[in-house]
Amino acid sequence: MAHASTTADLSASRLFNFSDQVVLVTGGATGLGEMAAQAFVQNGGKVIIASRKESELQKTSGRLNKLGPGSCDYVVADLQNKAGCMDLCEKVKRKTDRLTVLLNNSGSTWGAPYDDFPEAGWDKVYALNVKAMYYTTVGLHSLLTKGATADHPSRVINIASMAGIMTTDVTTGSEGGLAAPGSGTFSYGPSKAACIHLSKMQASKLMPQHVTVNCICPGVFPSRMTAFGMREALDTLVSGQPSGRVGKPEDFAGLVLFISSMGAAHMTGNVFEIDGGSTQSGFRSNKKNESRI
Repeated sequence: MAHASTTADLSASRLFNFSDQVVLVTGGATGLGEMAAQAFVQNGGKVIIASRKESELQKTSGRLNKLGPGSCDYVVADLQNKAGCMDLCEKVKRKTDRLTVLLNNSGSTWGAPYDDFPEAGWDKVYALNVKAMYYTTVGLHSLLTKGATADHPSRVINIASMAGIMTTDVTTGSEGGLAAPGSGTFSYGPSKAACIHLSKMQASKLMPQHVTVNCICPGVFPSRMTAFGMREALDTLVSGQPSGRVGKPEDFAGLVLFISSMGAAHMTGNVFEIDGGSTQSGFRSNKKNESRI
């Protein structure tokens, strides 16, 4: 009996062809979402980005359309509640009748002292980081399942964070970090842990309908969410990176493309850690106070 690979086309051009992809990226105007959107556009995909601020959407979509060869459209959306998620879904349905990739990237964080953490810091973070992922995926179910097959499943990619895996005290020391000294992002990590668990539940439910669901947990990458730490305490952040640097667009975009490719069509329910080994190493680095981006 001939080996299975003798009749298979394992060329990179086939395994990693994105020209037929129709992609929605929430929070796609800036940061990690913009990196992902650019990756699909530069590889021929049709991309829709969503965010609250139309001026940022116009700027990013204009830049990406100049890059090509794919295209970038946008919709204005505020995912703070179910109504906003449903509004996004209806707007997307007016632009396309199918999606091959849904990248749930919109998120928020909140920093405050441990003994004075406001209730709004829990409600807002959980609403956007967990609830919005659920309602957006449910609302776009018909677009994701249309045309999906066992060999060519659609993809849901939920962006969590290494904060959803780490259990260390997030109170920032005197040197600063991702929050102001003495404060911490106490609701953020639990919300991202919930995102990871939700992704596994969705993976179990949706795979029989030919939709994979995987979760990415980034460490420190340049984005609006990490802007404070990158501006105020970059050397401190880098000192915990074994690689001596924080994440780059290539690191994130490459993983997103892989999960969306034919090469990952048989993978679901995975949680991809992408932090340069920081958590595994206990945040030890040989490069102290030397930042490279």
